[in-house]
Amino acid sequence: MESLYSVKLAQLAEDFRLEVLRAAKGYEKYQVRTQDVNRPGLQLIGFFDYFDPLRLQVLGKVEHTFLEGVSPEERRKVFEQFMSYDIPALIITRGMEPFPECMEMAEKYDRTVLRSQEPTSSFLGALITGLRNYLCPRITRHGVLVEIYGEGVLIFGESGVGKSETAIELIKRGHRLIADDAVEIKRMGAYRLTGSAPELIRHYMELRGIGVVDVRRLFGVSAVKDEANIDLVVNLEPWRDGAVYDRLGLEELTTTILDVEVPSATIPVKPGRNLAVIIEVAAMNNRHKRMGYNAAQAFTDQINRHFDQAMAGQESGEP
Repeated sequence: MESLYSVKLAQLAEDFRLEVLRAAKGYEKYQVRTQDVNRPGLQLIGFFDYFDPLRLQVLGKVEHTFLEGVSPEERRKVFEQFMSYDIPALIITRGMEPFPECMEMAEKYDRTVLRSQEPTSSFLGALITGLRNYLCPRITRHGVLVEIYGEGVLIFGESGVGKSETAIELIKRGHRLIADDAVEIKRMGAYRLTGSAPELIRHYMELRGIGVVDVRRLFGVSAVKDEANIDLVVNLEPWRDGAVYDRLGLEELTTTILDVEVPSATIPVKPGRNLAVIIEVAAMNNRHKRMGYNAAQAFTDQINRHFDQAMAGQESGEP
């Protein structure tokens, strides 16, 4: 699957400590845009009907053993057909030596050949994870992201509603800041979102009347974190008289970000409300829900049982 984003092949080689056996022309600037990786087993026997040449190709022990069992002429034919496709690179795992026919055809068709010392399975897992991190869908939203008791809480609200002030109070209570003002959100899987701060403003926070402060230097390295999952969205809004706010918490509200639904809560703001404590409780309550306990549902069930017992008592007392 081709992504809107890209990562340089040279960057991947540096990240995974890949040895460059042969670099194609333009290797330093080549952009990888596909998250998927291919092990060319079927291609080695000539099946190219369903083959995506934009994927990185990984040659492991199985493919290497198969190729050892064929003649040099047959290997040359296999690699000529394979390298004729404009693949980003062929990566050989386990530190195995490339076949001479492989390097010959790589030279002929100007293809990149890399080598990893890692076992194939572990290398594939790490490579796919790395590609998803680089190429996953992402968006930047205005808000504050804090980690509270291990729960990533993304705070939204109008400018001046008190997001940063609430975050400072949470930090003083022992929780950690991930991002203030701008939150970079990535979809790391079908149902998981992570958030981080842009590098330029990481660990900084703006407080009206004071200015920009460095949270890491003021409160220590334990008060900040580079990245966190987004488990709960909290919307802060000014208190509106006459508005109906959820009193029990039975309604399961969600906010959709990058096609992922995240549990959410709307908290009205007015003088006298300790927002930091309220958000702290909201994070703990959300964690309980994810662990299978819903306090609102348990309370409702308890009330229903009470009324059922009362009704049963009345019916049994009737003549």
